[in-house]
Amino acid sequence: MKTITINVSEETYRVFQEYAALKDRTASELIRNAMEEYRRTYLGREASIFDQPPASVGAILKDLNSDDDLLEEMIE
Repeated sequence: MKTITINVSEETYRVFQEYAALKDRTASELIRNAMEEYRRTYLGREASIFDQPPASVGAILKDLNSDDDLLEEMIE
């Protein structure tokens, strides 16, 4: 684990200390958890289309065969 120094307002640190005491944890632990949540939410890997579940777009209109050129169909 990497040790860092951060500057926060007295009020912010006091609130963290008070909340940590209520939860029987340390302010450092709360800050580590907050940083990890921020990293996951805002700095995580970019979303991929492959992360999404499949979507139904209706019935098959026409079966494909090996001669079909989908690119031409999409451009038309």
